[in-house]
Amino acid sequence: MKIYTRTGDSGETGLLGGVRVRKNVLRVEAYGSLDELSASLGMAGAALAHPDVAGLLQSVQRDLFALGAQLADVRGGAVQPTGKAVVPDARLVELEQAIDRAQGELPPLRAFLLPGGCEAGARLHLARTICRRAERRIAALAEAEPVAPFALAYVNRLSDLLFVLARLVNHRAHIRELTW
Repeated sequence: MKIYTRTGDSGETGLLGGVRVRKNVLRVEAYGSLDELSASLGMAGAALAHPDVAGLLQSVQRDLFALGAQLADVRGGAVQPTGKAVVPDARLVELEQAIDRAQGELPPLRAFLLPGGCEAGARLHLARTICRRAERRIAALAEAEPVAPFALAYVNRLSDLLFVLARLVNHRAHIRELTW
């Protein structure tokens, strides 16, 4: 199988359901942002020395692929996701539990923080900002077309998790947080 198809050379792409659209439509922007976020999590994971955090990021990457597949499906809520495209509702609770566990290791937050720290921490801060952009793109799509509310809830919770994980890896690396 060849990686190139030439079908996108004119600025269009195919969505699940067989529809072809311009590559700059809201739907493609939304799932493209999730793809970028997943890649940034891979970059953060490559810099991590903490298997617990790396494993969590990999499970999130799988979720992001599933959410991207859901967003790429023009049939929207008309077809229930199946197989790999399913992200159980319980994942929100799991993200919240991961946030709570990480915060249990951290000193209380008393000020706004400047993103940075060790390499892994800085990469997680960058991933958080990409996550917020993905959230904005999904919100814009949801104003124009039906989108499962779970997708917005997931990326909202994920940005919180990424912030806390950035703090956690910096804390574990004994890097002082810079406040604004």
